[in-house]
Amino acid sequence: MRANPVLEATDIVKLFGDVAAVRGVSFAIERGESFGFLGPNGAGKTSTMRMISAVSTPSSGSLTIFGLDPRSHGPEIRGRLGVVPQEDTLELELSVRQNLEMFGRYFDLSRATIRERAAELLAFAQLTERANDKVDDLSGGLKRRLTIARALINRPELLILDEPTTGLDPQARHLLWERLYRLKREGVTQIITTHYMDEAEQLCDRLVVMDHGCIVAEGPPRELIANHSSREVVELRFDGETHDFQHDRLTPFAQRIEVLPDRVLLYVDEGDETLRDLHAAQIVPHSALVRRSSLEDVFLRLTGRTLVD
Repeated sequence: MRANPVLEATDIVKLFGDVAAVRGVSFAIERGESFGFLGPNGAGKTSTMRMISAVSTPSSGSLTIFGLDPRSHGPEIRGRLGVVPQEDTLELELSVRQNLEMFGRYFDLSRATIRERAAELLAFAQLTERANDKVDDLSGGLKRRLTIARALINRPELLILDEPTTGLDPQARHLLWERLYRLKREGVTQIITTHYMDEAEQLCDRLVVMDHGCIVAEGPPRELIANHSSREVVELRFDGETHDFQHDRLTPFAQRIEVLPDRVLLYVDEGDETLRDLHAAQIVPHSALVRRSSLEDVFLRLTGRTLVD
């Protein structure tokens, strides 16, 4: 466990009847850290996120947030959190500014404070020129920026983001990344769940991979890749034969081989050297690609599934 964590979980379990959604997971998150959760649907991420959002209590184990027990200090903890849900829950008939001001009232902020913070957040989210527009008229990317801005109205110490960029185009995703970078520089601790591997690599200082209610790996993104995959991956495609047929003759050239319906993946240290060895052995694929290993390779190895299932 970390020294002086903003959140610490020790062997937390979440039961729904006889079904264990979370099976004794432990982790700690430092102040100012961006911490990620990866895993397929049904892995226990949502149940874990509800517990660390102080809206659901563990069936057993220990959980503290800001050093407080959410069982007895739930309202106090929630007052110091900002939560960005997976689905936008904005008031579509109200204006952008009205959505921020209405949400601020939930935290018993004065009208003057709410007006001041709303103006700051409109600038932060680059929505000042749309402040009086009805939310229903906004694009998906603008709505997502407003949802994140709304979660900041109480100046939270811990921001929890559930799939923050799902469904957004690349430009909108990168703008949101830049907004989250700014918050991190300001010292806001962030917890992020995402199905995008590049997003996890860009945003997370550390992350955990969950499967079947358990944590199967934890660490910084590059460390996870180094520990659970090779340095590079060679992707090969062959014509005229099933890729299953290629497995045995490719085995000597890689640390590990994965046969997919449309290609074969060779996990190696030096991709270009592997290609030269293949050609020397008169194994010539229709196409070949050398790339660095990614978090998706780690995920596939640990869970055997794609992230979106």
